[in-house]
Amino acid sequence: MYVRPAAAAAAAFLGFTLTLLGGTASYAATGPGSATGAGTGATTGRAALGGPVVYAHRGASAYAPENTLDAIDLAGQMGFDWVENDVQRTRDGVLVVIHDDTLARTTDVEQRFPNRAPWKVQDFTAAEIALLDAGSWFGEEYAGASVPTLRQYLDRVQHNRQKLLLEIKKPELYPGIEEQTLKVLEEAGWLDTRHVAQRLVVQSFSAASVRIVHGLRPDLVTAFLGTPTMADLPHYAEFTDRINPWHTTISAEWVSAVHGLRGAHGKTMEVDTWIVDDAATARKVQDMGVDGIITNAPDVVQDAVGGF
Repeated sequence: MYVRPAAAAAAAFLGFTLTLLGGTASYAATGPGSATGAGTGATTGRAALGGPVVYAHRGASAYAPENTLDAIDLAGQMGFDWVENDVQRTRDGVLVVIHDDTLARTTDVEQRFPNRAPWKVQDFTAAEIALLDAGSWFGEEYAGASVPTLRQYLDRVQHNRQKLLLEIKKPELYPGIEEQTLKVLEEAGWLDTRHVAQRLVVQSFSAASVRIVHGLRPDLVTAFLGTPTMADLPHYAEFTDRINPWHTTISAEWVSAVHGLRGAHGKTMEVDTWIVDDAATARKVQDMGVDGIITNAPDVVQDAVGGF
């Protein structure tokens, strides 16, 4: 496992399970998370790769502050192509990359703006958020890390030659965020044929939001976050390509039911499960037949399942 100073304590705070192996893992020269897309849709399944695709959840977030540029840089240094992030919107309409709808957990907003409780993202301007320290809570070596705008994040992922699993977070709080997200993706060069075919998936816990994205850009690969009943799966197949569930909610039978359907692009639907941070669970969901594993500790999962 890859371990950085102060990371273990911070990871414990987030509920991560870390096993210190006393060294840095080795990584395949081809790079975990690599996938070659063909036609419409990002083809990243087990058949193409010999193992589940490994997605670095909020970057390599077991070892660097989540959703920061440091976290995606570290994922890249570790050899992982696919990174996941969360998108929300500021008071003045700028899209930023942060998981919670409040700034309190992962920044120093309470110290910098003590009278602005409950410190909601949507109550602060982009300029105010840019002043915040989004790294010190995790470790002193990350002091001064910032909450990136979506555009900054996209530019860094592009620079690192990585791929993006983008989550539209709590769209009910931000009317029109689907259109705005697509606009930023377009401006950053992420909606050309190559990105759409090989390097981008858009997901949400909101089925309505996923449906909106599919309606606006039918060529995009989309995913619904959740675990619909097997009876309801055909409904989701009408507007999405993947069902991405929490790992405790699935079985081999359920995964097989998803694989038995063709999604919005006429291809076999896929399952990318979350959040798996230990080897035993990684092997368990691999045996269930999942196509991808979303993890805070991508090296641990990679070593366990041999995916790319």
